[in-house]
Amino acid sequence: MSGTLNSVNTNAGSMIALDALNSTNTQLNAVQKQISTGYRVADATDDGAAYAVAQGVRSTVGALTTANQQLSNTQGLLSTTSSALNDVSNLMSSMRDVLTSLASTMTTGDQRTQYISQYQSMLANVKSDVQDAAYNGQSLIGNITGSVGGGKITGISVVRNEVGSTYGIASTSGSKVFASINFTATLLGGAASVGALLTATGTFLNQTNNVSSAMNTYGSANNYINNQISYNNDKINALNTGLGSLVDANLAQESAMLQALQIKQQLGVQSLTLADQTPQVLLSLVKAA
Repeated sequence: MSGTLNSVNTNAGSMIALDALNSTNTQLNAVQKQISTGYRVADATDDGAAYAVAQGVRSTVGALTTANQQLSNTQGLLSTTSSALNDVSNLMSSMRDVLTSLASTMTTGDQRTQYISQYQSMLANVKSDVQDAAYNGQSLIGNITGSVGGGKITGISVVRNEVGSTYGIASTSGSKVFASINFTATLLGGAASVGALLTATGTFLNQTNNVSSAMNTYGSANNYINNQISYNNDKINALNTGLGSLVDANLAQESAMLQALQIKQQLGVQSLTLADQTPQVLLSLVKAA
């Protein structure tokens, strides 16, 4: 052993010091990578299996985020639709009051004419509400002839989760409601004919019930979508927590390790320098001889 240490052909001490320094440098590079990226597993070279799982989780989070964006867009359409239907419902309540007055034989002459004018004015407002119930060029209730809002669709099927499952929402015909209560002045001129509209099976009450049913449908759909968005957000948070446990670096621990390895690196350099001086010591012995 002593012969090997005193050989000019093989500097064993230098080789040992170099191996140790290379090992320290490898560890140091790994720690620096974790500190700079914030990840224990930044790519497949760190841990192939963990990285593959992480990429799958990231893909799921991305898909859920996209689904929530689509659901939020649908919320806008549903809110616009519900707002329009609510206004139509309020108008129809006032229109029913007018029809009740017109159903009385006591309402005659100019008074009757004024009530008919009120009804037709509110009817025009109903038409405007139906026409303008569009969101991003789409409407679940619009498309009356001459509509500004237009864009009437038969319904929507919105993606609700990361695997592409959908939630369907059907449209309803606002134009049918409008057409059904678009009574002529002649019809409104007779108390008996108006009274027939207000019976339990009468046209006006049927359409009032249809509007109420549509309001319930779209209100329930909006609640469903709100709950789905909330669930998706909870799932995203859970996935991100699991992802962090899988790939995030312990920065406090790695910072402490960085300092230790930097000191070890300095010592390794010094050790290698001393080992490299061994042949020079042998040379000085030869000169002395």
